[in-house]
Amino acid sequence: MPASRATTLRDVALAAGVSIKTVSNVVNDHPHVRPAMRERVRAVIDELDYRPNGIGRQLRQGRTGLIALAVPNVTSPYYGELTSTLVTAARARGLTLLVEQTDGEPDREREVAAGFPVRLVDGLVFVPLSMPVAELAQRRDSTPAVLIGEHGEGAGIDRVTIDSVDIGELGTRHLLQIGRRRIAFLGDKQSLRSPVVAERIAGYERALRAHGVPVDPRLSWVTPEWERRHGYDGTLTLMAAHPDVDAVFAANDLLAYGALHALRELGRRVPDDVAVVGVDDVEQSRYTAPTLTSIALDRGVMADLALGLLVDRLAGVEGPPRLLTATHHLEVRESTSGVPVGAVPAGARAAAGA
Repeated sequence: MPASRATTLRDVALAAGVSIKTVSNVVNDHPHVRPAMRERVRAVIDELDYRPNGIGRQLRQGRTGLIALAVPNVTSPYYGELTSTLVTAARARGLTLLVEQTDGEPDREREVAAGFPVRLVDGLVFVPLSMPVAELAQRRDSTPAVLIGEHGEGAGIDRVTIDSVDIGELGTRHLLQIGRRRIAFLGDKQSLRSPVVAERIAGYERALRAHGVPVDPRLSWVTPEWERRHGYDGTLTLMAAHPDVDAVFAANDLLAYGALHALRELGRRVPDDVAVVGVDDVEQSRYTAPTLTSIALDRGVMADLALGLLVDRLAGVEGPPRLLTATHHLEVRESTSGVPVGAVPAGARAAAGA
């Protein structure tokens, strides 16, 4: 049998013998309705199981309760976990998250920044990768927005970032402290370095210099992207060119997974011959063989900071764009120690500034 038609305001009004306006006043709790009339209409509402159109009412009140989240790729473990964390944090604030995937493509990011295809939302949480900052700064859509990530500095938009210089330094310093000296950075982009790549390499080089280890630019190993297959291919070519490498600092966990696979194929023991560190600490890192030492980005903190900034703007808070830095820490596992020893504080900070 076909599904029954949803009960409407008109149905309630006919059953109660009142006008549609009276039913609307009862539904919206207007004060100027006689108590007896209010009870009568509510009884009919219950009897007919009428459910008000929440979206329509919220639109009339100027709010939908919907927040758009635009991320490069929801199938990526990092962005998938970030999305899940933001959904949970939004729900705790009575908000619903709508997710849009941009694939990191400039045109898709431009559509998001211009308000397409995320209409009818109160705010936007946006993780841009490739859209020029100058274009972000000229964004015309008036929907309040918060950026997440290193990209977007100078765009004049509230942003939650991570300290990728400190991340690069932390991972490299850990490898130096366990006695490694020929440390390769896996995931460089050379002339196409994005802010996140440039900052992680800056931290990597800073740690080497602080420990008196010469920076060898040949060990900043280029990969086309930061996917597992690029970590695998990159490690094979790296070890062929520089067999004396005794540690790999991968720019993210996916590259590190590829590196672990390549090293196993080459017969190089991890961590005995080559130690490996990743970044992101996605769930899979706890289950690799060996388990992966990784710098954990505190996604719960990131979500709370981003939504806090957005809720402030929705509440009418004005002022210059704000910058908050989420925390991170090092999770030491078998790929550098042989035995899991737990979390090592990074001294990372959550800070605010104009």
